Amino acid sequence: MSAVDLEAKIPNNVDLKNDKRLLRALEKWQPKFREWWKEMGPSDYNTDQIYLRTAVGVGKGGWAHFDYVKMPDYRWGIFLAEPVERTIHFGDNIGSPIWNEVPGEMRNRLRRLIVTQADTEPASVEQQRLLGDTAPSLMDMRSLFQVNVEEGRHLWAMVYLLHTYFGADGRDEAEELLERRSGNADKPRILEAFNKPIESWLDFFCFTTFTDRDGKYQLASLAESSFDPLARSTQFMLTEEAYHMQTGENGVGRVLHRTGELLAEGKDPKSVGAMPLDLVQRYVNAWFSVSMDLFGGEDSTNAAESFASGLKGRYREGDGIYKDPKALAQAYKLEVPEGNRLVEQEIPLRRAMNGLLLDAYIADCKRIVSRWNRDLERLGVKETIELPSKRFHRHQGVYADFDFNPAGELISKDDWAANVDSWLPTQADREYVASCMKPVREPGKYANWIGPHSVGVNEQPLDFEYVKFH
Repeated sequence: MSAVDLEAKIPNNVDLKNDKRLLRALEKWQPKFREWWKEMGPSDYNTDQIYLRTAVGVGKGGWAHFDYVKMPDYRWGIFLAEPVERTIHFGDNIGSPIWNEVPGEMRNRLRRLIVTQADTEPASVEQQRLLGDTAPSLMDMRSLFQVNVEEGRHLWAMVYLLHTYFGADGRDEAEELLERRSGNADKPRILEAFNKPIESWLDFFCFTTFTDRDGKYQLASLAESSFDPLARSTQFMLTEEAYHMQTGENGVGRVLHRTGELLAEGKDPKSVGAMPLDLVQRYVNAWFSVSMDLFGGEDSTNAAESFASGLKGRYREGDGIYKDPKALAQAYKLEVPEGNRLVEQEIPLRRAMNGLLLDAYIADCKRIVSRWNRDLERLGVKETIELPSKRFHRHQGVYADFDFNPAGELISKDDWAANVDSWLPTQADREYVASCMKPVREPGKYANWIGPHSVGVNEQPLDFEYVKFH
């Protein structure tokens, strides 16, 4: 791998300067990306100075630089993790050399995996483009913009792969990534979760907790890929993605902490413009369930073929935690609806790769919710936040055509209609949350509905001027 070239028009560590054809193609795409950013990014803040981190390397220590930058001037670049010696370590071709070019028979499947992942990156920027107007603190505003610019860089990572390895088809796909729009009726984003509006900071924190965490598991499974350029691209993306999930987990935790403080004082959170626990629970239910749909069907021949061919592994496949790297000797137990009851079925493990990834994701989410509940308990609050069942409110997979309550019990459509307003956000909930979204722009100050951060960014104090307005 070449050294990081930070002086190039497109910062990179893939030796772009010596591939003139690729460089010309990406430099032609670059102004179109900038136009998309100006149109669909947080455009009201393009002239402001934001305290952001920018990738300057791929090593474990000191890979990022912090400084003030105007977002349109952000140094988006292409960075792949450092190469390591390895062979294919799962599926049908264990022990064979990894691929540095796309095998012809896998071209379409691999391109679709890359395009689907790539499409989520600009989609989330579009969903969040108006949130800066109601940021509960300058540090939160800065965190939002950090997430936004890094999602833009993740798009660059995927576009590099499309341009480099998929010829004219890849270039066309890269163009279309800038033409689709989140929530657009005519040209929507590929995955439904990325067409849903993010209207409030409570939505944003739940999105970055749950939906970005789906991204972690999808990227981690692609980081196992036998196609080495994809594996190394997603490995570095995971380095940046960690902050996005932390923003959400800590954000919801701060909302709950503030609510817990008020409850401990005997106050009704709504009386002072904060978030009642039952309302937060409904938002958790909504975003957790829509994020589970992103894993696809629990029983999937497509997932089986992607695993068998070495395109997409299990979570932490390379860590040696699975007894059978070919996944041929085991079955997966799955409860499926049959009539008015659930019946246990066994399916071949390879067909259950989406289900296995979803199980790892749910376990991770349970850890987060336990942390929130421990904080509420320390404040003397007996009520807790609970994750709904993986069967609740599903629109993909084996539970999609059935109704379940949050406990995972199969119910009738009438029961669903009678109770849905207590399980998912209502219009009244959204209007109330919107009424709380009043911006706070004094350094170190916070909106009344959320607790402060525990530490600043890059060892800066909480009252640091994270955004300098033009």
